[in-house]
Amino acid sequence: MESPLNSLQDNELVLKYKQTGDNTCVGVLFERYTHLVFGVCMKYLKDEDESQDALMHIFEKLLTDLKKHEIAQFKGWLHSVAKNHCLMFLRSRQSELKKKTELKKDSLVLMESGDELHLTSEKDKKEVLLNNLEQGIQQLKEEQKICVELFYLHEKCYQEIAQSTGYSMNEVKSYIQNGKRNLKIFLTKQQ
Repeated sequence: MESPLNSLQDNELVLKYKQTGDNTCVGVLFERYTHLVFGVCMKYLKDEDESQDALMHIFEKLLTDLKKHEIAQFKGWLHSVAKNHCLMFLRSRQSELKKKTELKKDSLVLMESGDELHLTSEKDKKEVLLNNLEQGIQQLKEEQKICVELFYLHEKCYQEIAQSTGYSMNEVKSYIQNGKRNLKIFLTKQQ
């Protein structure tokens, strides 16, 4: 025996579902458009099992979405919902694959450099860096060396450095900036 709901148009079924909350209305729409939604899913996902899962998710989603949206033409709207669902699924899967690939790369780099990590401890690395830093500071021009030491090692502000050295504020800023750049170049060469 055929349900009286089967004789209703799509928009009438949507309206009736909104008014009554009767899931049978969505069931009728499901029967009418299963092939359409499954076809859209297959087009984008190219996998039968994933398409079946997507089909079920889409119709479950309809139970809430139909109450929220004003739908002028159900079939076209449903096609858009199915397409968007598949595209979001593909994006999330692509993002997941990208993260896994990056993780694999990172773990390979760590495994390859693992021997190096064991040869020198963190303490040894810091000691080498500090020695290089001291050498680099000694290589700076006198003005840069004074300003860099006062600023970074003695934690003086620009004003205090200007007062104690007799340099202008602009000179202090310039000496620190140039000294820092020259130190960076020196340290990069040391590595």
